[in-house]
Amino acid sequence: MAGLAVSALALAAPVAAETLAGALAKAYRTNPTLNAARANQMATDENVPIQRAAGLPSAELNTTFNENVLIPPGQFIVIPRTANTQAQINVPFYNGGAIRNAVRAANGRIAAGEEQLRGTESSVFSQVVAAYNDVLRDMAIVEFNRANVNNLDVNLRASRDRFEVGDVTRTDVAQSEARLAQANADLRTAESNLIGSKERYIQQVGEAPEALTPPPPLPGLPASVDEAVEVAVKDNPDIAAALKNLEASGYDVKAARAGRLPTLSGFGRLNRNDNFGGAIVPPGFPAQPSQQTSGVIGLQARLPLYQGGLPAAQIRQAQARQGAALENHVITERLVIQQVRSGFASWKASQDVIKSAEAAISANSLSLEGVRAENSVGNRTIIEVLNAEQELINSRVQLATARRNAYVAAFALIAAMGNAEARDLSLDGVTLYDPKANARRARGSYFDWSGREAPVLQSTRTVTTPAQDASVQGPPQP
Repeated sequence: MAGLAVSALALAAPVAAETLAGALAKAYRTNPTLNAARANQMATDENVPIQRAAGLPSAELNTTFNENVLIPPGQFIVIPRTANTQAQINVPFYNGGAIRNAVRAANGRIAAGEEQLRGTESSVFSQVVAAYNDVLRDMAIVEFNRANVNNLDVNLRASRDRFEVGDVTRTDVAQSEARLAQANADLRTAESNLIGSKERYIQQVGEAPEALTPPPPLPGLPASVDEAVEVAVKDNPDIAAALKNLEASGYDVKAARAGRLPTLSGFGRLNRNDNFGGAIVPPGFPAQPSQQTSGVIGLQARLPLYQGGLPAAQIRQAQARQGAALENHVITERLVIQQVRSGFASWKASQDVIKSAEAAISANSLSLEGVRAENSVGNRTIIEVLNAEQELINSRVQLATARRNAYVAAFALIAAMGNAEARDLSLDGVTLYDPKANARRARGSYFDWSGREAPVLQSTRTVTTPAQDASVQGPPQP
């Protein structure tokens, strides 16, 4: 399935105009939902070295200083103060496979997290596409309503003039006044909706919409719903993540079974005791050395015989979670299939609505011209003219809404199929984030004092963005 190409998303537009590709690129860099998902994936990457550490050698140094402030009577040898230093190293040899399987489970969840990050990208992009098209739709609707108010205002003045000469009745004037009042109310509602759409755009993109250009046609759309489902089952990131989590849960069961197996480790200890030459020794007793050093190496085997049922409970718990992961995979698959089939139906229905709305606009335009001409010779009433005008604006609003719905449904369909992520969009000026690079760094980290730079905010704050108004840039949709 072909992904979305930048050549399809990039439109020739005047300077300062915003394209859909540009909005998506800004969201990719500065959307906080996406940046937070990347940071969470970095945290998930660290589970491999965390689990692996239990299988690597460990070394520690302990020092204890004692000052004897109260010495009991009868002591022949008095040591006022001592310092004891112990160096110890432990080397695990065998742990029943617990660490090996824990590391495998951690790797599986890293892979699942990478798929979930893909899903987050497509989700954020779907919201950007919806917000972008919402602004375009609502700008068109505001323009239609403003034109309608202007037309009705002219109609009302004409009706009043005709009433003065006795050509129409007071009822005709009242009908014109009522329709103008309703049109003003509709305009206020449309302007409020436009402001809300602009604010949602700011929430997703981080900047106010400026002269948005119409979005380009979307490539890669399926020819049939069966094709869409087939691609989604193979490429959808949520399904892939569910499979990786299922795989990881299997390793959790193996790691839990290791709790009943023996373990073997080696150790070495070096002790040094120092009394700083301050030992008080009575006459006739041998002198106490000021320093003593000892060392030992050995093996330690542990064979669990009874642990109060703990390992059995842990195994059963891991198996239950594996069962849940198995069911979650089916849940996810069902959900994706429903989304694909519903999205395909919505996309197709919106395309049919577009055709119907375009035909309605053509017919209503012709009807309005005829009603106005017939009204001028007395064959039609004012209310019939008003109704014809309202039907025309209704069909225009329906067309703008259907175009928005069709585009958003098409993009959501592509997203559900797994082809609407950053790697598919090929956005200009964007360096793709590679989650595997951080995972490799985490797996290669063995030093206790390694770290990363302090987190820096990557997202754009919108608190300083001016509150939006109902201004419209560019012409409305036809």
